[in-house]
Parts: sequence; structure tokens; C-alpha cells
Amino acid sequence: MSATLAKGQNGPLAVSDVVISLQLTAPADLSALLVTEQGKVRTDADFVFYNQPSGPGVDLRPGPAGQAASLAVSLPSVPADIDQIRAVITLDDATSNFGRFAPPTAIVSDAAGNRLFEYRIDGLNAESIVIALELYRRQGSWKVRAVGQGYAGGFAALVTDHGVQVDDSPAPAAAQQAAPPQPAPQQAPPAYPAQSAPSYPQQPAPAYAPPGGGYPPPPAPAQQPPAGGYPPPPGPGSGYPPPAQAAPPQPAGEISLSKDRPVSLQKGQRVTLRKEGGAALTFVKMGLGWDPVRTRGMFGNRTVDIDLDASVCLFADQNLVDVAYYGQLSSKDGSVRHQGDNLTGEGEGDDEMILVDLTRIPAHISTLLFIVTSYKGHTFEQVQNAFCRLIDGTTNGELARYTLAGGMPFTAMAMAKVYRVGGDWKMQALGEGFQAKHPGEAVPQLGRFLGRD
Repeated sequence: MSATLAKGQNGPLAVSDVVISLQLTAPADLSALLVTEQGKVRTDADFVFYNQPSGPGVDLRPGPAGQAASLAVSLPSVPADIDQIRAVITLDDATSNFGRFAPPTAIVSDAAGNRLFEYRIDGLNAESIVIALELYRRQGSWKVRAVGQGYAGGFAALVTDHGVQVDDSPAPAAAQQAAPPQPAPQQAPPAYPAQSAPSYPQQPAPAYAPPGGGYPPPPAPAQQPPAGGYPPPPGPGSGYPPPAQAAPPQPAGEISLSKDRPVSLQKGQRVTLRKEGGAALTFVKMGLGWDPVRTRGMFGNRTVDIDLDASVCLFADQNLVDVAYYGQLSSKDGSVRHQGDNLTGEGEGDDEMILVDLTRIPAHISTLLFIVTSYKGHTFEQVQNAFCRLIDGTTNGELARYTLAGGMPFTAMAMAKVYRVGGDWKMQALGEGFQAKHPGEAVPQLGRFLGRD
């Protein structure tokens, strides 16, 4: 028979393997932060969530259809310097809150499914994130504590204050305007997992600090965007420095699609996603391509393997909701599907292809931002023939193409965005560079591309 915990109560764990599961009526994600006595992760590998489902001693297991995932914890496998494992619930809908639903219940079971503890998380209202409970060490043994701390500071603030790294090194805008852009100093990238699943964020803490809990202090009020499951883009008072070339791209006019030949877009130009005759496009493909520059050396010419990655970030206004990229090839709703990763840029035509079913994109999604990042830190000065092209998914005919001329000293590029204007979708060519090696570093810098006509 399981024990019922109240907020703040704890209980001993007499088994070596436990499973943390949820009972809740709202669509939500379960994640875990593995922290030291200081309340910080050691590296980003200590953040376990749906894009990085395994950590040291902790595995995220998908739930049955319509149910949240669970966390399987092998306590003997948890590294000795990890003091606490914090289980976090994040609502899927960044604009919603727990007050709209029945209180969630966190359950701790043994490996055979026998319930050990239950905790009904009452008292939540405007929060969209809650640190449900934590497993923690005491005198050589493990215990469980009911935390139930709702959090309104945003998912980015939560994981950042727990030590999950995002790139905050872009040069100030004033310096960018005073002199030609220079490459940012190469830094050791955050300890994101290997190519198959970077952490996002990717990707602060409760308003109280229980004795010995190690929670970081709460954020300033200006740092409280709704939770989105990934770091939100920066805004005034967000705590992120202004990204390089912070001025938004200036539109270069709007043109129409042509059935006779592809439209050649210039930077900033927009095109309405309607065919000639007025029929709206429903299924489109975004192809992105590049070639590595061949360099001449002492022993002849050589080509450096440049691993560029295409990603699509889905925004509801200013709030990041989802990302399709090499670690998650489909958006959660299935409307955006990434066709796989190209590690070198070799080959003709599109290096990476992303399919977008415009009819399936949820109504609250307002912008799809297509970005390219350089996983190994090569800049676009080492890339040639970079382009993105829009394809009619029904006929496979190319509709529009945007080609980048000349290299830039950046490791990331915002290539294009597709966004709603009333009942229509439009595409805008961007071609704006910034510094990021993977989507986790890119997301905090994308706010400047979300403006409207």
C-alpha cells in the first residue's frame, strides 16, 4: 500500500530502482534535473527530457498514447556527486496553467509497479511548470520529498538557473555597427549530448528555498515568460545580451509566386504562399543546401567536412513551442517532419529537407523559423552555395529560392521564416547570421526574427 505525501513531507526509499509517473488531465511533459549539493547540474547531460531521454542513472520512458512519460531511476547508477533528482512537469501549452485542470498527482513506484508514494499537487493556479518532487540523498540512503513548487518564471529560466548552459556570448550590437562583424571567440560548446540529441535548452527555481534544498533564487519579474519547453527568445529585460546584428531585417518588398519559373528571392523579400489563381498551398517542402569550400594545402586540395544542421522552430507569438531538428525529426503534432541529418554537405541538391503540412499546424502557432547551425563550429566563410528553396509538396515543383552570396563569420544562419498573416501564410527570406553551434544555443537569439509586416 502506498503512502500519501503532503507538500514538504518526505519518506525513505528502500528499493534501488524506482519509477516516477504522473496522473494528470492536461497534456504535459515530464523531465528531470540531476543536481549537486549546490543545486546545479554538472553538465547539460544531467538534464533529462524528451529530446535527451537518458541521463546518468535516469531514463525517460514514453507513456501510452495520451499519457505523460515516466522517469525510471536506477539509484545505484546515479553518480556520487549528484545529490538530488528533481522531477519537473511542464504543460505542453505555453499559454495555459495548472489552475485550469484537476491537480496532477506524482507517483513513485518500484520496478515491479508497486506504488510506494503518491503526492497530489494541490494549490497550483497560474503556474505552467511545477517541480513535483525530488529524490535526494541523506546519510548514504535515498529519500523522496514532495516539493509541489509551482513556477511561473519560464522553462528557460528554470533550467538555466540550474546550470543548463545557453550561449550568451554574441557581441553587443553597438560593436557590430562600429566595425565589420568578426568571428566570435571559439568557446567550448556546452556539454550537450552527441549529435543525436542536444539538450535544449536548451532549455530558475521555486519561490521558496527548503532547508538544504539548494534551490537557486527566483528570477526577477522581467524574466517570467510562459513556459514553452525550450528557452524563449530574448526580449527587453530578459537577461540575455543583445545578439549580433540585433536590428531586424528590413523587408525588400513582396512578390508573387509564378507557375512558370521559381521566384528568386532577395534578402528580406516576402512571398505569399498562394499559387497563381489564388489557391492556397497546403503542403510545402523546405530544402536547404550547402557545399564545403575546397582549400589548397601543402599536400593538395582538400575538403573539410562541415556539419550544418537545419532546424525548424515553431513559435506561438514570442513563445517557442516546439523544434524539429536532427534530435527530434518530427514536431509533436506531426505537422513538421525533418527528413534526416547530412553530416558533411557532400552531394548535389538539397542536403536536408523539411516537410511542412500547413493544414496540420495548430492554430496557436504563428511562425515557423528555419535556421541552420554549424555543429563543429565552422563558420559560413567555409561554406559556399548555401541556399534554401520552397517546394510545392504536391507537385514537387520549386516555387521560390533564396541563395546566400559570400561567406559570413557566423556559425548559424536564420534562413527564412513562414508566418501567418490573417488567413494566409507568407514566407520571408532572412539570411541573417549569428553565433550558435546547435539549436540549443540558437533559440535565445531568435526573438529579433519574429516581427510582423
